Amino acid sequence: MSHLAIAPILLPLLAGVILLLLRPLGLGVRRGVSLAAVLALLVVALTLLNAVRDGQYLVYALGNWPAPFGIVLVADRLAAWMVLITALLALCVLLYANRGADSAGRHFHVLFQLQLFGLNGAFLTGDLFNLFVFFEILLLASYGLLLHGGGRLRTRAGLHFVVINLAGSTLFLFAVGTLYGVLGTLNMADLAQKITHVAPEHLGLVHASGLLLFGVFALKAAVLPLHLWLPAAYANTSAPVAALFAIMTKVGAYSILRVDTLIFGAQAGASARLIGEWLLPLALITLTVGMLCVVASTALRQQVSYLVVASVGSLLIAFSLGSSAGIAAGLYYLPHTTFATAAFFLLADSITVRRGEYMDRFEPKAVLPDRQLLGGLFFVAAVLVAGLPPLSGFLGKFLTLRATLEHPAMPWIMSVILVTSLLGMIAMARSGSILFYRSQPAAAGQRAPLMELSRELLPMTGLLLLCLGLVIWAGPAHEFAHAAAGQLLQPQNYIQAVLGPVPGGTP
Repeated sequence: MSHLAIAPILLPLLAGVILLLLRPLGLGVRRGVSLAAVLALLVVALTLLNAVRDGQYLVYALGNWPAPFGIVLVADRLAAWMVLITALLALCVLLYANRGADSAGRHFHVLFQLQLFGLNGAFLTGDLFNLFVFFEILLLASYGLLLHGGGRLRTRAGLHFVVINLAGSTLFLFAVGTLYGVLGTLNMADLAQKITHVAPEHLGLVHASGLLLFGVFALKAAVLPLHLWLPAAYANTSAPVAALFAIMTKVGAYSILRVDTLIFGAQAGASARLIGEWLLPLALITLTVGMLCVVASTALRQQVSYLVVASVGSLLIAFSLGSSAGIAAGLYYLPHTTFATAAFFLLADSITVRRGEYMDRFEPKAVLPDRQLLGGLFFVAAVLVAGLPPLSGFLGKFLTLRATLEHPAMPWIMSVILVTSLLGMIAMARSGSILFYRSQPAAAGQRAPLMELSRELLPMTGLLLLCLGLVIWAGPAHEFAHAAAGQLLQPQNYIQAVLGPVPGGTP
């Protein structure tokens, strides 16, 4: 049994404990330890991806208890892909936070590592109840990170965030409790086996539980109309936290994809495609309304927050197609939108600090130091999020459109994606015009020193370069995404890897 599958979970947990013990030694030491832990996590994530790229499943049974009686962790292509995206994002965000944003509270680095602990656990767990546990860990850490630094608007947004997500957690417990009562297991591989043999009188309970799970994951992913917690929370927290939260909605999208393909996939008998039937219309609505809110936004951070909502719609449209090509398009688009929106949050913070009393509001005539350099980065980020060629946003949307050609809802999907892309272009052009072309040049003394400016812009530039890497290595990235999609659509291999050979099946 390889211990590699548990390493991405143990590493941030141990780092968080060590950081808590090192608190008396000063902020500089904690920054160094936290950065070293994230670099080590990146190495582990790359090693894990290399270990599963040939289709192997790494199954780790905690306490050596066999499934389904014990807790299992399962690393496949999808889980390793998500862990790597998280590690890359965390490195860039931490570099930005170490410039001073982490000094607003005592426990930033501890909470940061616990957030990574919860995220990686959610991606690697093979058990529904432990998915709930890791959800709660990452949410508890996110509550502290969201409120880091305090402030009236941040506290109010944090209260809404906490209340809504606690309600979602309660519904999650109802769903897993009902499934356990009917099927006698919460191991996802075991659930996938037993759901095909549900007695007719229990189908109603199973379907209600499945839809309740979908509702909880949709809440985490900020699918309309369950998105109301996100814009205020992301717009009012600190920039590094908002950038790290770019992966939070993807946890919900990942959970939807995992449950839809493994438990309620085509092999689930009367429960087949239970979630898929609801996913496409909700995704189309999320993309449409999210992009309309992007156009109507009155401040940059608010606009980027709604871009996160719109990107969830685009991502779930690809997943809802249910085909290998559609899921692969979504898995290619997922790191793009994570890195691009995270970079935009960091850039919005740099712009806000320089505009003084105007902050990030779309009001012209503010003095903006370093506007040529910031304007260049804004242009690249705007092209990415609007989905214009030749960058990764365009490739992701192109792959999705190509995957819809044989889908019955092809006219609706293409119309929504193309029209919302046009709206995104209009919104980004308007924002850039107000913030840069209609701003006032700053005096030479107002510009940041070159060394400080380079430290500030390095993390967001790194995130934008990761998106560029998705273009340069689009072939290998899409090939891996296609292989991960094919693996998801063959759930019997996952079941056999976790539970052992299926009686009467292929040995």
